[in-house]
Amino acid sequence: MFLVSKIFWLLAQPLSLAFFSALIGFLLALLGRARIGGVFGSLGLVVLFLTLFTTTGSYFLQILEDRFPRPSPPAELTCIVVLGGAFENVVIDGRGGIELNQAAERFVETARLARAYPAARILVSGGDGSLSGGYAGDAELSRPFFDAFGIAPDRLVREENSRTTFENARNTKDLLGANQMEHCALVTSAYHMPRSIGLFRSFGIDVMPWPTDYRTSGKVKLGVDFTQPSLNAQLTTTAAKEWTGLLAYYLLGRTQTILPR
Repeated sequence: MFLVSKIFWLLAQPLSLAFFSALIGFLLALLGRARIGGVFGSLGLVVLFLTLFTTTGSYFLQILEDRFPRPSPPAELTCIVVLGGAFENVVIDGRGGIELNQAAERFVETARLARAYPAARILVSGGDGSLSGGYAGDAELSRPFFDAFGIAPDRLVREENSRTTFENARNTKDLLGANQMEHCALVTSAYHMPRSIGLFRSFGIDVMPWPTDYRTSGKVKLGVDFTQPSLNAQLTTTAAKEWTGLLAYYLLGRTQTILPR
């Protein structure tokens, strides 16, 4: 399933979809099927326009980010679960050091919570999600990161095998039970929280959503935007991937609802 999902997304992400639609349209036109070829070509242009020059991606990403507001700081917190996806493992493999990507706030916020609640233990869930499987995952890479913040290694529990959000939830359940950790704060990107909560609930894991890594202002409206096509493409791709994941997990029976609240 992991390999299928990776290959599917390589083909189905918005810019790939636009390219392959245009390519199919061009080939059909060469074969004398100009009308149907024009349909595919037009579809490609529509997808490309929506991806690059509208706020569609931001708008639908914002819906996900608004689903679970960040709670007020609790008086006590004994357990933090943070989901991987923040380390540039390919770059680290080649250059060493600690390199973080756009989801860095997942681990920065976890470090902040760990310092604010010194009794809290931290479960880091994240293996190598690459197709090659040849790199260190976030759980493995997290130790030097937390060392830099003065967080003792004995506070960490590392789940190093998960490659998907479903595996995050499944593998975390076993480790939480084995280490007698319960009622944890779940730290992940705000747009990723609905899918994560849906899966954690399906495994009967009680967590407090603690969203971070917001990508939108919270005030986005649908419209045309010619000022930042590369950012629009990035946000649309992220939104499309997350909504696709929500629908796929629901259809596979892994979550109880398409959009948890």
